[in-house]
Amino acid sequence: MDELHAARMAFSTDYADARRRFRETAAAIRAPVRSYDNPNRGPDGGTLTTDCAWIGPQDAAKVLILISATHGVEGFCGSGCEIDWLAGERRLAPATAVLVIHAINPHGFAWIRRVTEEGVDLNRNFVDFTRPLPENPGYDALADAILPPALEGPERAAADAKLAAFRQENGQTAFAVAVSGGQYKHPKGLFYGGSGPTWANRTLGRIVDDYAIAGRGRVAAIDYHTGIGPHGYGELICVHEPGSPAAARAKAWWGDSVTEPLAGTSTAGARHGFCARLLEERLGDRFTFIALEYGTYPSDTHVRPALRADHWLHVYTNAEWDAPQTRAIKAQIRKAFYPDTEEWREAVLFRSRQTIRLALAGLSG
Repeated sequence: MDELHAARMAFSTDYADARRRFRETAAAIRAPVRSYDNPNRGPDGGTLTTDCAWIGPQDAAKVLILISATHGVEGFCGSGCEIDWLAGERRLAPATAVLVIHAINPHGFAWIRRVTEEGVDLNRNFVDFTRPLPENPGYDALADAILPPALEGPERAAADAKLAAFRQENGQTAFAVAVSGGQYKHPKGLFYGGSGPTWANRTLGRIVDDYAIAGRGRVAAIDYHTGIGPHGYGELICVHEPGSPAAARAKAWWGDSVTEPLAGTSTAGARHGFCARLLEERLGDRFTFIALEYGTYPSDTHVRPALRADHWLHVYTNAEWDAPQTRAIKAQIRKAFYPDTEEWREAVLFRSRQTIRLALAGLSG
């Protein structure tokens, strides 16, 4: 099978198609699947489910976890990478298994949104809600400009001018943190971390318990993302504390291209609430995490406008699924996070296979 054909077979047209392909591929290799039903429905009225496949011995001491659709619409990419690996050679060392978590945020995937059904950015949601939540004064100052009441006209122009002035005065790094670093005061805004654990957050905890992940000897995870960086390039983002044994291990396994947002070396602006925190709390120094972030299109011209439009659609309208405006906005955000070209998909699979291979080698080393 050539690379372009493999890419066509792995990637899907929508959430329902991705779920079908994932389950069929798992069944073909006789990998047991466990499902977690989301209480909501998709835009077509269909069920929403997080499905998990286990490959390898049940009592494996070393486990690699693959996670897709943490950010909903980004599941087009992550699902394709997971299906590609399931359909491939799957070489595992003794006492090693792979847990593939398909669509941890099925609502966002199905509705072509980056957020969960609660309107929450799942990768800002893994914080201790019993303690004071992280502050983001930059977002507070820009909230009305980040999500203006109109997508065009004077209100949009005034909002854009306010954002430009903030960036000019404070610099690009401060601007990125203000806009996308995560915030906990504006429930209808972008990059909202929530007021408590979401369904997807709780479900990830259930999966970790159901598969006895905390009892394993060594665990690694790859979390698939899109939307940041050069087109088609997969940035390896380490969210462990800089200088920690886990951060050192990530660099040893995946090489010098690993970046660290907490050290200011990554294109990512996030600072709090990564899903890795749940596994860090359960496993401590036995856990190694990497986010594989694929570039799509420039943030200023594609990604941020698509996010703004989608949030605006769901905040200020009924978001009727078959309405022309809804269809146009959904096509915009889909393309912003999933270019859906043969060249892009081929590059994605190359980096995914490499990252998985290096993770398995690191677990066995």
